[in-house]
Amino acid sequence: MNILIVKLSSLGDVLHNLPIVWDIRKQYPDARVDWVIEEAYVELITPLLTTESFKGIDHIIPMSLRRFRKELKYRGWSSILQDFQLQKKQLQLVQYDIVIETQGLLKSAIITFLARKSPQAIVSGIGNRTEDSGYEPLSRLFYTQSVKVPLQYHAVDRSRAVAAGGLGTLVPKREESPPQFYPPTLIESLLHLPNPLGFDKNSYVMCFHATARLAKSWSMENWIAIGNELSQRGLIIVFPWGSPKEKLMSEQLSKEVPHSIVPEAFSIQDAFVINAQAKLVIGVDTGLTHLAAVLDVPTIELYVDSPKWKTEGYWSQQVINLGDKQQAPTLEEVLAAATLLLT
Repeated sequence: MNILIVKLSSLGDVLHNLPIVWDIRKQYPDARVDWVIEEAYVELITPLLTTESFKGIDHIIPMSLRRFRKELKYRGWSSILQDFQLQKKQLQLVQYDIVIETQGLLKSAIITFLARKSPQAIVSGIGNRTEDSGYEPLSRLFYTQSVKVPLQYHAVDRSRAVAAGGLGTLVPKREESPPQFYPPTLIESLLHLPNPLGFDKNSYVMCFHATARLAKSWSMENWIAIGNELSQRGLIIVFPWGSPKEKLMSEQLSKEVPHSIVPEAFSIQDAFVINAQAKLVIGVDTGLTHLAAVLDVPTIELYVDSPKWKTEGYWSQQVINLGDKQQAPTLEEVLAAATLLLT
């Protein structure tokens, strides 16, 4: 049995797709399991590669669709197509019996079409649009079966439902089969690696204030207030960033909060260690906040203009989810949650 997972991006979406690897292994422990993913996010799934002590995914197939789109202006179609053909060959090295596509976008559905498949292969994908999620109905043309899901369905549960459709199993229930993300040995190993920021374990708080969509931001006044409160408790406050504009905001926050820093840009691989060794993570609805939640780090997820039901970390008592769409959490709520997680 050869099984292909198609989940190209983005950071949070890939993280919420991880539990289907565990679901596949429960049903087909000896299958070959490969994953197609955007090259920028390969580091998110390398911890799931099969080893002598862990059975996860067998092969990662990186794609460069985002980079190709950016490079098209100065490289031209012929050069891009040559590189794409090389990646397409990797996609067609193995004949797949089951293809699971949990993104519901045309670009990822086309990847399922390009993959080499057995004559009776099952291609399972999302059969309908869900609230607050991107979806392109034409993607259904590339599936052999479309799995319809509730309009309000957590990203993890949605992926697991689509996978169950492909595997021919019942959709796992949260209570009976909580989602698993990374091997416990990974989390333990992260605690013993050198800290990329040069800090001791449990000496700092990560404050992920930056988000691609401004409406999802928590106010600067609140970040300053929570930063000052935690700084007074002897903790270093870290304001990361991902763009020049976000760096400027981090610098403005740091000026108002004693014992705070603005770090240099760091990789996803570094983010694993930085999050795992933090005393606390506070962040808006963004990928690096969700990384902390799946690593079971004490995490406060702030929902300002996105629905909490869609991505909240429901699998751990270490994760507190505050706010909701157009219902920003108050400073008092965040302070209370921080006190609870720090005791």
